[in-house]
Amino acid sequence: MPSAPNVSVRVDAWLWAVRIYKTRSAATAACRGGHVRVNRAPAKASTPVKVGDRVDAFAERARILEVKAVIDKRVGAAVAATCFVDTSPPVPIKKRLPPVFVREPGSGRPTKRERRELDKLRRR
Repeated sequence: MPSAPNVSVRVDAWLWAVRIYKTRSAATAACRGGHVRVNRAPAKASTPVKVGDRVDAFAERARILEVKAVIDKRVGAAVAATCFVDTSPPVPIKKRLPPVFVREPGSGRPTKRERRELDKLRRR
């Protein structure tokens, strides 16, 4: 459960506990790679985080989080969502075009694999 406001915890443990990264080692690797900032300063994995800090993390997209509660153990998603305020920009919407499969003229009869790929494309 959330701790007292004057307690701090490592940033990699906090990012893992609030489910931004799937594993603690992934959070540590993100810190080493420069994908995590605490109060706009580059953060090592051992950088302490306390209530009121701003954490910028890049996990599949840019995330800007304000720490509301400090936790060091992984909790359920509903509890984890109460431990931070997400002020990230909205997720960009990607328009996907349908795949186009073109066979070269004179390339012969399609193989079994190519036939299955054609069938998958036609079913969509």
